[in-house]
Amino acid sequence: MIAADIRDALGTTALRIDHVGSTAIPGIRAKPVIDVLVLVKAYDPESLYTGALASAGYRFGHRDEDHVFFEGSAHGMPVHVHVVEDGAKGSRRMIVFRDHLRANPAEARRYEDLKVSLAEEHADVNDYADAKSSYVWGIVRQA
Repeated sequence: MIAADIRDALGTTALRIDHVGSTAIPGIRAKPVIDVLVLVKAYDPESLYTGALASAGYRFGHRDEDHVFFEGSAHGMPVHVHVVEDGAKGSRRMIVFRDHLRANPAEARRYEDLKVSLAEEHADVNDYADAKSSYVWGIVRQA
Protein backbone atom coordinates (compact mmCIF):
# COMPACT_ATOMS: atom_id res chain seq x y z
CA MET A 1 0.00 0.00 0.00
CA ILE A 2 2.75 2.47 0.89
CA ALA A 3 4.68 1.75 -2.30
CA ALA A 4 1.49 2.18 -4.35
CA ASP A 5 0.82 5.55 -2.69
CA ILE A 6 4.36 6.70 -3.46
CA ARG A 7 4.10 5.39 -7.03
CA ASP A 8 0.84 7.31 -7.46
CA ALA A 9 2.54 10.48 -6.21
CA LEU A 10 5.75 10.16 -8.21
CA GLY A 11 4.66 8.37 -11.36
CA THR A 12 7.57 7.61 -13.67
CA THR A 13 9.96 9.75 -11.60
CA ALA A 14 10.34 6.68 -9.37
CA LEU A 15 12.34 4.11 -11.29
CA ARG A 16 12.05 1.60 -8.46
CA ILE A 17 10.37 1.49 -5.05
CA ASP A 18 11.44 -1.07 -2.44
CA HIS A 19 10.59 -1.88 1.16
CA VAL A 20 13.99 -1.93 2.87
CA GLY A 21 15.29 -1.74 6.42
CA SER A 22 14.75 -4.15 9.28
CA THR A 23 10.98 -4.38 8.84
CA ALA A 24 11.67 -5.91 5.41
CA ILE A 25 13.64 -8.79 6.96
CA PRO A 26 11.34 -11.51 8.34
CA GLY A 27 11.93 -12.73 11.87
CA ILE A 28 14.11 -9.96 13.29
CA ARG A 29 13.17 -7.24 15.74
CA ALA A 30 12.73 -3.83 14.22
CA LYS A 31 11.53 -0.39 15.18
CA PRO A 32 7.98 0.15 13.95
CA VAL A 33 9.18 2.33 11.07
CA ILE A 34 8.82 1.38 7.43
CA ASP A 35 11.85 2.33 5.33
CA VAL A 36 11.21 2.81 1.63
CA LEU A 37 13.90 3.21 -1.01
CA VAL A 38 12.96 5.21 -4.10
CA LEU A 39 15.41 5.16 -6.98
CA VAL A 40 15.21 8.20 -9.26
CA LYS A 41 17.10 9.03 -12.44
CA ALA A 42 18.69 12.14 -10.91
CA TYR A 43 18.66 14.02 -7.60
CA ASP A 44 18.30 17.32 -9.36
CA PRO A 45 16.09 19.08 -9.72
CA GLU A 46 14.62 18.09 -6.35
CA SER A 47 11.34 19.61 -7.51
CA LEU A 48 10.76 16.42 -9.53
CA TYR A 49 9.92 14.56 -6.33
CA THR A 50 9.85 16.96 -3.36
CA GLY A 51 6.47 18.50 -4.17
CA ALA A 52 4.91 15.16 -5.06
CA LEU A 53 6.10 13.56 -1.82
CA ALA A 54 4.90 16.58 0.17
CA SER A 55 1.47 16.19 -1.45
CA ALA A 56 1.51 12.54 -0.37
CA GLY A 57 2.22 13.61 3.23
CA TYR A 58 6.01 13.30 3.45
CA ARG A 59 8.10 16.17 4.75
CA PHE A 60 11.67 16.84 3.73
CA GLY A 61 14.20 15.77 6.35
CA HIS A 62 17.67 16.27 4.92
CA ARG A 63 19.94 15.70 1.97
CA ASP A 64 23.44 14.27 2.06
CA GLU A 65 25.85 12.70 -0.38
CA ASP A 66 23.95 9.41 -0.43
CA HIS A 67 20.28 10.31 -0.46
CA VAL A 68 17.44 12.73 0.14
CA PHE A 69 15.42 11.79 3.21
CA PHE A 70 11.71 12.35 3.86
CA GLU A 71 9.49 11.25 6.71
CA GLY A 72 5.80 10.93 7.27
CA SER A 73 3.22 8.30 7.98
CA ALA A 74 0.96 6.11 5.93
CA HIS A 75 -1.72 3.66 6.92
CA GLY A 76 -0.96 4.28 10.60
CA MET A 77 2.78 3.57 10.33
CA PRO A 78 5.74 5.96 10.50
CA VAL A 79 7.54 5.92 7.13
CA HIS A 80 11.02 7.01 6.12
CA VAL A 81 11.50 7.57 2.40
CA HIS A 82 15.06 7.46 1.06
CA VAL A 83 15.32 8.97 -2.42
CA VAL A 84 18.51 7.78 -4.06
CA GLU A 85 19.90 8.53 -7.49
CA ASP A 86 20.07 5.33 -9.54
CA GLY A 87 23.69 4.48 -10.21
CA ALA A 88 25.06 6.63 -7.38
CA LYS A 89 27.50 5.05 -4.95
CA GLY A 90 25.43 2.92 -2.63
CA SER A 91 22.25 3.25 -4.69
CA ARG A 92 21.51 -0.46 -4.38
CA ARG A 93 23.16 -1.00 -0.98
CA MET A 94 19.89 -1.25 0.92
CA ILE A 95 18.46 -3.75 -1.55
CA VAL A 96 21.58 -5.94 -1.58
CA PHE A 97 21.75 -5.87 2.23
CA ARG A 98 18.06 -6.71 2.62
CA ASP A 99 18.20 -9.54 0.09
CA HIS A 100 21.32 -11.04 1.68
CA LEU A 101 19.76 -11.09 5.14
CA ARG A 102 16.50 -12.53 3.80
CA ALA A 103 18.48 -15.37 2.22
CA ASN A 104 20.69 -15.95 5.28
CA PRO A 105 18.65 -16.22 8.50
CA ALA A 106 21.74 -16.82 10.68
CA GLU A 107 23.28 -13.58 9.40
CA ALA A 108 19.97 -11.82 9.99
CA ARG A 109 20.10 -12.97 13.64
CA ARG A 110 23.68 -11.64 13.97
CA TYR A 111 22.49 -8.32 12.59
CA GLU A 112 19.59 -8.27 15.03
CA ASP A 113 21.96 -8.92 17.95
CA LEU A 114 24.28 -6.16 16.74
CA LYS A 115 21.41 -3.69 16.42
CA VAL A 116 20.18 -4.45 19.94
CA SER A 117 23.64 -3.97 21.48
CA LEU A 118 24.32 -0.79 19.47
CA ALA A 119 20.93 0.66 20.42
CA GLU A 120 21.87 0.20 24.09
CA GLU A 121 25.21 1.96 23.53
CA HIS A 122 24.06 4.82 21.27
CA ALA A 123 21.08 6.95 22.23
CA ASP A 124 21.61 9.27 19.25
CA VAL A 125 20.16 7.80 16.05
CA ASN A 126 23.03 9.17 13.93
CA ASP A 127 25.65 7.63 16.22
CA TYR A 128 23.74 4.34 16.08
CA ALA A 129 23.62 4.43 12.27
CA ASP A 130 27.33 5.26 12.06
CA ALA A 131 28.18 2.43 14.45
CA LYS A 132 26.47 -0.21 12.32
CA SER A 133 27.64 1.12 8.94
CA SER A 134 30.87 -0.93 8.79
CA TYR A 135 28.86 -4.12 9.38
CA VAL A 136 26.35 -3.17 6.67
CA TRP A 137 29.07 -2.35 4.14
CA GLY A 138 30.86 -5.62 5.00
CA ILE A 139 27.72 -7.58 4.16
CA VAL A 140 27.21 -5.60 0.94
CA ARG A 141 30.79 -6.31 -0.16
CA GLN A 142 30.34 -10.00 0.71
CA ALA A 143 27.02 -10.26 -1.13
